[in-house]
Amino acid sequence: MATPLVLKSKNAPVLGGGHRWKVLGVGVAANASFSAAAAGIPTTAVWMRSGYHLSNGELGLALGALGLGVALSELPWGVLTDRWGDRPVLLTGLLSTAAVLVAMSLYAVPSSATLGWLVFAMCALGLLGGSVNGSSGRAVMAWFAEGERGLAMSIRQTAVPLGGGIGAALLPWLASSHGFAAVYGALAAMCAISGAFAWRWLHEPPDAVHRAATSKGVAPLKNALVWRVVLGIGILCVPQFAVLTFATVFLHDAGHFGVTAISATMGAIQLGAMAMRVWSGRHTDRRGNRRAYLRGSVIVASMSFVVLAAAIVSGAARAPLLLSAMLVFAGICVSAWHGVAYTELATLAGTARAGTALGMANTAVYAGFFVTPLVIPQVLAISSWPTVWLATGLCASLAWLLFPKPARP
Repeated sequence: MATPLVLKSKNAPVLGGGHRWKVLGVGVAANASFSAAAAGIPTTAVWMRSGYHLSNGELGLALGALGLGVALSELPWGVLTDRWGDRPVLLTGLLSTAAVLVAMSLYAVPSSATLGWLVFAMCALGLLGGSVNGSSGRAVMAWFAEGERGLAMSIRQTAVPLGGGIGAALLPWLASSHGFAAVYGALAAMCAISGAFAWRWLHEPPDAVHRAATSKGVAPLKNALVWRVVLGIGILCVPQFAVLTFATVFLHDAGHFGVTAISATMGAIQLGAMAMRVWSGRHTDRRGNRRAYLRGSVIVASMSFVVLAAAIVSGAARAPLLLSAMLVFAGICVSAWHGVAYTELATLAGTARAGTALGMANTAVYAGFFVTPLVIPQVLAISSWPTVWLATGLCASLAWLLFPKPARP
């Protein structure tokens, strides 16, 4: 396994190959902090709807604005990461995100915020938080060699369900017991602490300049294969965001779950997704089968939502444990593939252009985050929850056409 050489410079610390694990830890902490907001705030949907006096459509707009902000900023942040480096972009993003959350705890609480101000604040949160994904992913790709990248990127991607799990366990309780000022304040503290870790440990690897100078290949924005993977990732995230944004409403309205049962169900989804992401990264590193794994994941994820829809029609809503278990299974299936897909995408683009490629992917992902919570209330208005889950399963199946087939020996 190739590891970075020791760097000795007047202006840089001495960094050996073992430092890559600290960089990975920074990436996990940074992504978990923002994910606690992006995936955690939607778990407060029931309390946000009542506290801010929102309809389902207005709730979808507020939650979707966060995804819109990330979608608009991901690609510019990715390009800046490739140009300026991981450290300045990640530090800027984490600290400015913390500042926005502090402002939200003061001025975007239900007692004072209008719908317009809440939507604006959520969009600003996404615009600044979008810096975290591409910069931390590029740092991990730069520090880890082929043969470890799948595992490393999958561990980094566990930060998404990790942050979401923390949010699912903590934020509904804070929202119901202490209000949304406490919700935003806790998230601000997480981002600030992650920023301190990045300041201490995140540095470019010793051979980064050499690798960037010698990198060759088609630019990601002009690479058709990169675009196929980007679009496949974006489409396969739609059912995931359906779970993240409206599963709490579904469990409350259709299953009559209380706050403890909702938090437990959402937490189980996130913990299961974490475990599967680590396993999938290690599995594909050993087998060298990233593309085959991605195509198989599409089939399993799609069918899990079709089965969930069929079960609701047959009366699963009258059996809360069964309903919870099936939603957890579907949520895990549609979240297990992330690290593998991002590794394949960054490998196609090359390390020096990984920030741009990951920014492209996250633009597609968070465009889905914006659209999904806007569409679900409209589907519910004309149909029912089984139709929502059936539609998400069919949407996931479209990614099978986009993910490339395994290369022939």
